[in-house]
Amino acid sequence: MVHSVLLYEDNPLLSESIQSMLRLNQELTLTGAFPNPVEITSHLSSLTPDLLIMDIDMPGMTGIEAVTKVRSTNKEIPILMLTVFDDNQHVFDAICAGASGYLLKKHIATRLFSAIEKVLEGGAPMSPSIARMVLASMQQKAFVENPYQLTPKEKQVLTSLSKGNSYKMIAAEHEISLDTVRSHIRKIYEKLQVHSQTEAVRKAINERLV
Repeated sequence: MVHSVLLYEDNPLLSESIQSMLRLNQELTLTGAFPNPVEITSHLSSLTPDLLIMDIDMPGMTGIEAVTKVRSTNKEIPILMLTVFDDNQHVFDAICAGASGYLLKKHIATRLFSAIEKVLEGGAPMSPSIARMVLASMQQKAFVENPYQLTPKEKQVLTSLSKGNSYKMIAAEHEISLDTVRSHIRKIYEKLQVHSQTEAVRKAINERLV
């Protein structure tokens, strides 16, 4: 299967070099090369590429801004970023915006096709340092959204409790035993640092946990 590619790179010499490489690969077809992604929305619509290769730093619109724009309407298309450094904030921001992975410019000659193959297969080429940054960001976001680290089942039980349901009603609603309900509620009290149903419900409502 031949995959169509759009390239966004503002360095003329590097752009031409990448274009030459892509033309030599029979499994890829270059459908467009541009110095910036300002018109990326119309490009996606008219050229319908299978893959985007994009520099992070470009005039007019950065690669990060372009990724954000693409992802607002297209969650699926692989986006491979090109960058000079592999451990800076720009790379991290690009990945968080929705980039599929990135390739260091110094490795283009030797690793371009393997990186393309990886993203087309659903992989995410990135260095361990950036992977750690992304993981730490995800963990921080999860903690902010769920500061008491309640499990999905504990949230369900707390929601039922907030509706004034009895232990028996909660057990029936979630098809669990009374002992399991009591166990969940004990853990909820511990995590919320409360000692009664009234306190738990008040905290849940005041802090929008349910």
